[in-house]
Amino acid sequence: MSKLKQLQNHLKENGWDAAFITTPDNVFYFSGFKSEPHERLLGVMVFKDAEPFLICPKMEMPDAVAAGWTFDVVGHEDTENAWDVVAKNVAARNVAFDTLAIEKSHLTVERLEAIQERYEQLKFVSIDEKINALRISKDEVELEKLRKAAQLADYAIQVGCDAIAEGVTEMEILNTIESAIKAKGYAMSFETMVLAGEKAASPHGTPGNRKIKKGDLILFDLGVIYEGYCSDITRTVAFGQPNDEQIEIYNAVRRANEAAIEAVKPGVRAMDLDKIARDVITDAGYGQYFTHRLGHGLGISVHEFPSINGANEFVLNEGTVFTIEPGIYKTDIAGVRIEDDVVVTNDGVEVLTSFTKELVIL
Repeated sequence: MSKLKQLQNHLKENGWDAAFITTPDNVFYFSGFKSEPHERLLGVMVFKDAEPFLICPKMEMPDAVAAGWTFDVVGHEDTENAWDVVAKNVAARNVAFDTLAIEKSHLTVERLEAIQERYEQLKFVSIDEKINALRISKDEVELEKLRKAAQLADYAIQVGCDAIAEGVTEMEILNTIESAIKAKGYAMSFETMVLAGEKAASPHGTPGNRKIKKGDLILFDLGVIYEGYCSDITRTVAFGQPNDEQIEIYNAVRRANEAAIEAVKPGVRAMDLDKIARDVITDAGYGQYFTHRLGHGLGISVHEFPSINGANEFVLNEGTVFTIEPGIYKTDIAGVRIEDDVVVTNDGVEVLTSFTKELVIL
């Protein structure tokens, strides 16, 4: 059953007249059309009893058709009020329009008020939970794209390792990685991180002109998009022989990563995985230095549902894809994170990323 049909059935089951999908990633999920409209309106209006339509900037209409959307594509000029265009196309379908499901996590107050001005009687409900439920279970087509994205991420890590040399800056290594991926015809799924030495102890640090020197641990965090699907990998390598505590920290993070991966299977809760990894790091004496959740969902978005944290009781199901990325960040000693992309199988786990987790010493 198509994703659109599943959404229509959900509307019918709940007695809701329509859903308006506005997050660009969710528009892509339901339509196959990838766009970043900036301030312009982009959306898919799905009705329980009528054919849907896609609204986008008029200049992008041919792209929407080329992407495979077979229903109406409605364009709006920059000089038009896009909401008047929406209202015109809703009216043309001559269907009930009293309850509208929206993405409450995305639709702005300004846009909500624009809808309310035209439909004073309209009741709003949330479609976020249903979309999360649909997107969380990847089919085989999606999984193959995620596998390819992971392979490209493995390649990017190797490119980064090959670029490490004394005196080279973080940004120079980063540029080498991104150039190699672009040369293959792909784009990064988020801003690449290359952090050396003391800077690696910042989980979301900013690469700059810090030069590589002997004794550094160097943290790579990157991802690549393959046909709309993202990968996300982190590896930490050493330039020159690391000291005893750096090795101890690295080994603790690796054990935490592998213990959590080994526990992945249907029926396990997200919070259980977080605890397994956190206990390993705590037992090693570094619990206070593991300062973030264990991981996050992965797919069209690089961060999506579910959050793999210590309070989330979500139960893993077959087809769920997410990251496992424990870390230890001890200022002036080491910043280490090891991240893999995994998918829940019918009886366990498949690890999509494969770059070695042996401590690489360059």
